[in-house]
Amino acid sequence: MDERASLPKRVIMITGASGFTGGHACRYFAGLGMEVAGIVRQSKTLPAIDGVRYYCCDLMDKRRVEELVRAIAPDYVLHLGGKNSVPESWTNPLLYMETNVLPTLYLLNALRPLPACRVLVAGTKAVFRLTPPYRPPHPYSLSKSLQKAAVMSWSELFGQAIMLAEPSNLIGPGPSTGFCALLGRHIAAAERGEATGAFRISSRATRRDFLDVRDAVRAYGMMLEQGTPGGIYSVSSGKEHTLEEIATLFIHAAGTPVAVDWGSDEDSAKDEARQNAPGSGVPGWEPVIPLMTSISDILQYFRTGGGASI
Repeated sequence: MDERASLPKRVIMITGASGFTGGHACRYFAGLGMEVAGIVRQSKTLPAIDGVRYYCCDLMDKRRVEELVRAIAPDYVLHLGGKNSVPESWTNPLLYMETNVLPTLYLLNALRPLPACRVLVAGTKAVFRLTPPYRPPHPYSLSKSLQKAAVMSWSELFGQAIMLAEPSNLIGPGPSTGFCALLGRHIAAAERGEATGAFRISSRATRRDFLDVRDAVRAYGMMLEQGTPGGIYSVSSGKEHTLEEIATLFIHAAGTPVAVDWGSDEDSAKDEARQNAPGSGVPGWEPVIPLMTSISDILQYFRTGGGASI
């Protein structure tokens, strides 16, 4: 399917526009000829993209959210705003509850006067079932599980055209804080003679599904146009790799030897999320970017200082 033919020239509001996925989403939808309203928390240096206009808003500011929704009057909303660091969620769990749950509801409530607006909320596969016994693997998972319950309940209560995406681990060039980005940054620093010591990896055997963020953004576009309100959509490559396999691919692509400090598989197992059964796939979508292309692009991004065009 040609996504460029399916999405007309309309207005899309993207929260978290300065983030890893947000930057790719702004470029993608602007490239489709859409008017993109990128919502950012702070007015910092942002890339100039034709068709993208940035608006500053702390999504915890309920009145500001309502003002922006009225001013922008979007046809589509892609909600990417929030926090997604598992280690940080252990340090500041309340911040994760506040940031990932309340702003989502503020946004959905502000959109109620626009019943035709189609909304996609980006969740995660790192969720757990909200039924006893409650066993979240980490506070981040708890915050996203509560967000999922709130989003799906809100859709049922108020009949808005809201969908939920559950992507796997997104990778690719850009300012990510995920495993592949951290390893790519370390390798680039080692190649410049700046990194010392081994790179710490929790486990050889931990298995994860890695998907290029650019493929995920394409899927989001298809969901916004064709998804069923109230639907939960799984967005993944369909292939799992161990962290050892991924590290080996990175190290082989490195221009200098890279030492790795492997953790215990038993310790790592404690941090693995207990995932719900996957949602339905996205009809007509499949990933097209090979894993090695993602790895090469990540390394190139950090080799050029982490600020190259994506």
